[in-house]
Amino acid sequence: MVIRDKMLEKLTQAFAPDFIELVDESEKHKGHANYIEGKSTHFHLTISSPLLSPLSRVARHRAIMDALGEEFANGLHALRIEVIDKHAC
Repeated sequence: MVIRDKMLEKLTQAFAPDFIELVDESEKHKGHANYIEGKSTHFHLTISSPLLSPLSRVARHRAIMDALGEEFANGLHALRIEVIDKHAC
């Protein structure tokens, strides 16, 4: 299973999102630090989940990063996070 699929699976299990999009942006970082030819190291996540809504921006990011701890330990370098809050009061 490729890293993107693993990440989507973990995020879906952790947050039951009603919207999720994960885009590999690694090629945009060619020549930058931590770019590895042929490896997915940089992603952009857009997610909407009722489980993230009550959390602060920092807590949301921490929860997402915690859910992907194994991926960060194994070469994921950067994750740009955008939370769409459809569930705010």
